[in-house]
Amino acid sequence: QVHLVESGGGLVQAGGSLRLSCTVSRNIFSFNAMGWYRQAPGKQREFVARRTTTNTIYADSVKGRFTISRDVAKNAVYLQMNTLKPEDTAVYYCNAIDSSNEYWGQGTQVTVSG
Repeated sequence: QVHLVESGGGLVQAGGSLRLSCTVSRNIFSFNAMGWYRQAPGKQREFVARRTTTNTIYADSVKGRFTISRDVAKNAVYLQMNTLKPEDTAVYYCNAIDSSNEYWGQGTQVTVSG
């Protein structure tokens, strides 16, 4: 069974930075794509960033501030978040897809105070 575990969330002031980690119980190259989504209170879950074998994409709201990266040896995917804004406050979820399934982590809370 595939497990994704997020960590690194917390409380920061506007303009600060956080790095989220997603550790996976399977070689990350076995996935077609891995990425990050977030869900704020009262809002739908939204796309943040995704990396496939060929490209990386970001939501317009985070371009230039967030960076997705990976460490194959650690089976980990990261989201470096800089210049955080209060509107970035949300639960952040790690996501992975392979040829037949979609997997989600439990989420990690990010709170940005103004």
